[in-house]
Amino acid sequence: MTYLLHECLQKSAERAPDTVAVVDGERSLTYAELDGLTNRLANLLVERGVRKGDRVGLYIRKSLEAVVGVYGILKAGCAYVPLDPEAPVERLAYIIGNCGIEHVVTGADRNEAWSELAARSPGLRSFIVLDAADPLPTAPTSVDVLTAAAVEQQAGDRPRVTVIDRDLGIILYTSGSTGQPKGVMLSHENVMNFVCWAVQEFEVGESDRLSQIAPLHFDLSTFDIYGAALAGASVHLAPRQATMFPMQMRRFLEEHEITVMYAVPSVLTMLVERAKLEVGSLPALRTILFAGEVFPSKFLSRIMRVLPDVEFANLYGPTETNVCTYYRVTEPPSEEDPPISIGAAIDNLETFVVGPDGSVLPPGEVGELYVRGASVMLGYWGDPERTARTRVPNPFVEGLDDPVYRTGDLVREEPDGNYTFLGRRDNQIKSRGYRIELGDIEAAIYRHPDVVECAVVAIPDEQITNRLKAFIATETDLGLHELVSSLSQHLPKYMIPGEFEFRSALPKTTTGKIDRQALTQSAIQENQ
Repeated sequence: MTYLLHECLQKSAERAPDTVAVVDGERSLTYAELDGLTNRLANLLVERGVRKGDRVGLYIRKSLEAVVGVYGILKAGCAYVPLDPEAPVERLAYIIGNCGIEHVVTGADRNEAWSELAARSPGLRSFIVLDAADPLPTAPTSVDVLTAAAVEQQAGDRPRVTVIDRDLGIILYTSGSTGQPKGVMLSHENVMNFVCWAVQEFEVGESDRLSQIAPLHFDLSTFDIYGAALAGASVHLAPRQATMFPMQMRRFLEEHEITVMYAVPSVLTMLVERAKLEVGSLPALRTILFAGEVFPSKFLSRIMRVLPDVEFANLYGPTETNVCTYYRVTEPPSEEDPPISIGAAIDNLETFVVGPDGSVLPPGEVGELYVRGASVMLGYWGDPERTARTRVPNPFVEGLDDPVYRTGDLVREEPDGNYTFLGRRDNQIKSRGYRIELGDIEAAIYRHPDVVECAVVAIPDEQITNRLKAFIATETDLGLHELVSSLSQHLPKYMIPGEFEFRSALPKTTTGKIDRQALTQSAIQENQ
């Protein structure tokens, strides 16, 4: 049986009401407490006039309140849209307008942005502040601002909203090649297909303690939250500082006795390189799952040797399918080995390699990976043309409503049935686990009036997969500080290049296009 996303919480609340569901530092909620709070938030949203299928923003740092927001929105029959707390207001306002958000569940520490968000978002009707008991003096006057008191006044019964597994549950905005983010629409079924498989495959049970490391606008977060609830386990929210400082991550894992950890390889690389781990460290930890970027063999080998009793698995998949393949790593690879396999399809999905002529390729040949099955997204919000280019009718079965997703990833099927990932067929890269369109960054750079030409290239980096370097052609004395300040108004921090080079002109190919290959090679050589 496949549950709806919020039914994971409801079933555990019925089965084990007094079990701890979520832990945030010194604070925690049992399943009964979490169920009751989320019912109240859902009832408040219904009272505010939300209808099934509406989109509700979630503009709040990772916290108990954020988890309440997730489930409360879902119980109201709506889809939640995580808004990156670190993103510029301009980008957030675009998302709010793009998918018609009228209500935003937020935290008091975000109040400095509310007025500007309200001014840029004429359709916005209310902010619901889950961690504030009293009206805030800086609250905007153009929209309603409701506090935790308004939530507490609602009935604790579950709202009577009918939702089925194909209904929209989440919209995750990712980098877009047009200069604006694109909203990936995921149904309850899309997410739960992976969650149910993972809980069973890795034997997650009531005694487990899962870490929650990824931000809510990153698809990795779905396993931690819903996997824990499905199993009746507890999920422990890692503080933001732990993702930046390896010793803090180690202390978090130790103090919370984490048993199942899911993270991007760059977090694990920093952990093994800088957190002074040794054999015998983290004795409670039994499973490490990693995804989001390539894990260099030398760093994977080192952490596997330091944690010999931990099982490791590589999970692969774009946001549009969540995880679609996996590979259990049973032995530490040689440090000189190429990156490990991305494995084979998880349950209830089919994957195949397709050549340029549209035919399925045999093992050994390189082609694009296609995915079909329950995890394939509903599409991109408000963008039927983009949806039609990537979520296409199954070309190999006629007469069925059976979409497949074209990942854009080049792979090769090996004789054992596992896939080797070989790269992208477009201009998209990964850095620190984030999927980034280089064109998105270039569009933001071009916003500065003094920029004549620009090109952003990716420089391979063993620890974070890729570093970003921007080449800028300008005819003025444009300064680095001025440019970075401009970019911070349009891009989240992880998309701002770490290196800039100013030139009078950029090299061109024989067709007059910017010679990106020459710039990339130049950047790589300078870093050797």
